[in-house]
Amino acid sequence: MTAPIRVLVCDDQALIRTGFATIIDAQPDLEVVGECGDGRAAVDLAGRLHPDVVVMDVRMPVLDGIEATRLLAGVGVAHPVKVLVVTTFNLDEYVYQALRAGASGFLLKDAPPAQLLHGIRTVASGAALLAPEVTRQLVGRYAARIRPADGTPDDVGLTPRELEVLRLIADGLSNGEIAARLVISQETVKTYVSRILTKLDLRDRVQAVVYAYRSGLVT
Repeated sequence: MTAPIRVLVCDDQALIRTGFATIIDAQPDLEVVGECGDGRAAVDLAGRLHPDVVVMDVRMPVLDGIEATRLLAGVGVAHPVKVLVVTTFNLDEYVYQALRAGASGFLLKDAPPAQLLHGIRTVASGAALLAPEVTRQLVGRYAARIRPADGTPDDVGLTPRELEVLRLIADGLSNGEIAARLVISQETVKTYVSRILTKLDLRDRVQAVVYAYRSGLVT
């Protein structure tokens, strides 16, 4: 049998922490290996417990979720841990910063339990997870602030079709939805996505979305 996905839950609200842990532990393929209430404890526990996924809140005492994510999954981390940020929508700027810090995805705290479980499994598999219904609002709200003053889409080294796929990724579309929109196969979409990530030296779709907004490819 395949070993269960090991999950560390980090949230400063005990009720939310317990709720998440109860939902996760009820699944045969998931296992909560630890719980904590601040980012520093998350970093320390992750170093000892080696979870597959850390479910991370943003606003916490001692060390917030953004800095904890950077220490767990940021650039230069020798053994990065996959981080799934779970937050409220009014913290969207903080979530954007967490994605830049290395998080593999985010969900809203009021998402149904099934979405939380899907998010953990998706991130654990090595894929990235964005909540499509808030992707545009999340990053787009701060696009004017984060976009560089110079640089145009012509500067990024992508073909017109790759640029089109990147914009659709930034809109929160899945591979299947992109395939339907462009009338191509999902395998072809996967090839385009792989090329985009390689050319731009990006880790996953989350970084691709952030890059698209920072480069002014999406408005």
